[in-house]
Amino acid sequence: MPQQTIQSGEMSLASEEKVTPFDDIAAVHALYEARIFRFLLLSVRDRDVAFSLTQDTFLNAWRTRASFRGDCSIATWLTRIAVNLLRSHTRTDVFRFWKRASETAVDADDLKSRLSHPARSAESTLIAREQLEEVWHTVEQLSSLQRTIFLLRFIDEIGLAEIAQVMNMPLPTVKSHLYRALDHVRAGHSSGSRKRGRG
Repeated sequence: MPQQTIQSGEMSLASEEKVTPFDDIAAVHALYEARIFRFLLLSVRDRDVAFSLTQDTFLNAWRTRASFRGDCSIATWLTRIAVNLLRSHTRTDVFRFWKRASETAVDADDLKSRLSHPARSAESTLIAREQLEEVWHTVEQLSSLQRTIFLLRFIDEIGLAEIAQVMNMPLPTVKSHLYRALDHVRAGHSSGSRKRGRG
């Protein structure tokens, strides 16, 4: 059997090609799609847009996989891409138009929540729905930066250090934005509770 030798050119070419976890994008997609989609859906409140941005996140991850250095987790890197896409998306005129239109549209989820559920009383269902609407209304009024940090922390349950990596910010800045967001949400929720108590 003839012995094969590796030419020096072949060896240097092989060493230059960096293997990343994103080379197997199907596996990465299967592991992280739900997490990225959930974050984007809660950020834009539109299932189709969230799905499209999720797909763009994984497409961008695959296209730029050579720049993944491994200095953060795969989830952090994907979330960073998603946050950047979200920022770009919310700057467009089309997004602003649909946001205004969606504020007056009837949401199918709202209709579903109005249907009775045999395990709950009508009063407890109404109170829970009102409280949730108050919280979401308050969250929507946060600045986009505070809202993103709030969602990453409490919906995706990402630690503050990882959020700092995702947002490319110092940790104290992330904490400051999160605490301001929490104060705003608490104030909004307590004023809503007082209104219900008077009603």
